[in-house]
Amino acid sequence: MRGIERLSAHAYRRQPSAKLKGTKVKLIIATIKPFKLEEVREALTGIGVRGMMVTEIKGFGSQSGHTEIYRGAEYAVNFVPKIKLEIVVASSMADQVVETITKTAQTGKIGDGKIFVLDVAQAVRVRTGETDADAI
Repeated sequence: MRGIERLSAHAYRRQPSAKLKGTKVKLIIATIKPFKLEEVREALTGIGVRGMMVTEIKGFGSQSGHTEIYRGAEYAVNFVPKIKLEIVVASSMADQVVETITKTAQTGKIGDGKIFVLDVAQAVRVRTGETDADAI
């Protein structure tokens, strides 16, 4: 079993090859306004981002919700609809991705969103066993 370490009777773990050691990846989590999703996706595709996960979420920050009128009655909307993007990229691309999201998603109004950048300890492509930057 070349490149595989025996862990137990039924579990195996692929050993990282020497070429992949030190290849770091970052997880970028961004919340944006829903109507900006397609524009942000196109901009990220344009700089070479090959995939992302998109989730519809609700939340509140400094805007703390708002009031709306429905059938003549006013009611409070405490959670505002948002889109959460999760993008894993090589560390060398992280700053460019953050800059692209910031420029593309910005409207100049409260609620434009937030971006968080985290280190990823390990990434593995399930189909092939590729790791880290090769897995994305």
